[in-house]
Amino acid sequence: MEEITFSKDTVLSDIHLRIQHKRQLMVRLNTVGQPVFQTQFKILWGSNVLETETNKEENSIISDGKKTLPTRDISHHDVEKLEALLDDDGDLEVQRRPTSPSDRPESPACIRDVVCPMILTIGSEDDAEEASCNAEDVLKIEHTMATPLEDVGKQIWRGAFILADYILWQQDLFRGCTALELGAGTGFTSIIMATVAKTVYCTDVGEDLLDMCQRNISLNKGLAKTSGGQVKVKELDWLKNQLCTDPEDSYSWTEDDIADLYDETTVILAADVFYDDDLTDALFKTLFRITQALTRLCTIYLSIERRFNFTLRYMDITCDAYNHFRNCLNNFEKISNGKLKWTATEIKPVFPQFLCYEREHLELWKLSATTLT
Repeated sequence: MEEITFSKDTVLSDIHLRIQHKRQLMVRLNTVGQPVFQTQFKILWGSNVLETETNKEENSIISDGKKTLPTRDISHHDVEKLEALLDDDGDLEVQRRPTSPSDRPESPACIRDVVCPMILTIGSEDDAEEASCNAEDVLKIEHTMATPLEDVGKQIWRGAFILADYILWQQDLFRGCTALELGAGTGFTSIIMATVAKTVYCTDVGEDLLDMCQRNISLNKGLAKTSGGQVKVKELDWLKNQLCTDPEDSYSWTEDDIADLYDETTVILAADVFYDDDLTDALFKTLFRITQALTRLCTIYLSIERRFNFTLRYMDITCDAYNHFRNCLNNFEKISNGKLKWTATEIKPVFPQFLCYEREHLELWKLSATTLT
């Protein structure tokens, strides 16, 4: 029997899978011919913030010595909507899609529209400036969908959401700081950080990806205008030991940028970038190299999703990328040939949600530094 081989296929973020009810608008084709979509994400404030299960339990009402969860008032309108979904016996009535057009009833109310991508604009970066979103509670993010593995940075991943939630929850912790994001992808987390930080260096590799990131920052400049936060998109390759300073590169580093990075940075972020063992190794080497050169003590925040896969090698469900990340994290704590000692602490996801998504299998880690004497 010949050896079984598997070819690389496309991957799709479950962020897109869970918003199927929303119309995906294709706004352009990027330079490599991939369709680019635009999705809006609403930031929930005040009473609209979603509580986690732990928070619900902590905020429950104590009555007669027993703990009960607070109930939400159901309006008359809610009752009417619920009753409309029930049949005469009170069972939930499911409307199934006709198997073919000939089976469809004549009533227009029963016909389901076919949702197709719709091209809005095909233009340059100036178009993004004109379409800039000024709303303070909505993010407009351009992204691709169902990409090859090497282009997953062009999609939106849940790890960026949980890190964004933590930033929005602990705004005072990050207010006025200078932050560096590694593997920023679409720039989602950097845009959120810019609502409280002074400067955010949003970094990744690939001109097409960095162009997309720059467009998203332009689309959402209204979010950071009240705080004055600035996002600078730069190229930072984990496989290289030096920052790109080529003046012909659109996203190269100037001498002033490099000086500011090393003198002012106190926060480093990386959201859901641990899916390839070689890249994970390169990231931790980059973290070591950069933090050793920083003037100030720095705190690192890393988010990751535990992805389970069945492998023929072990004939079992494994979580190899996550396990490799944890090994690298443990080794990073044991480093003794530098000037810093690192301590890793998991931040439990019990803080409120400012964005709608599922937190299952997501983890957030904090690396704190102390100076070795």
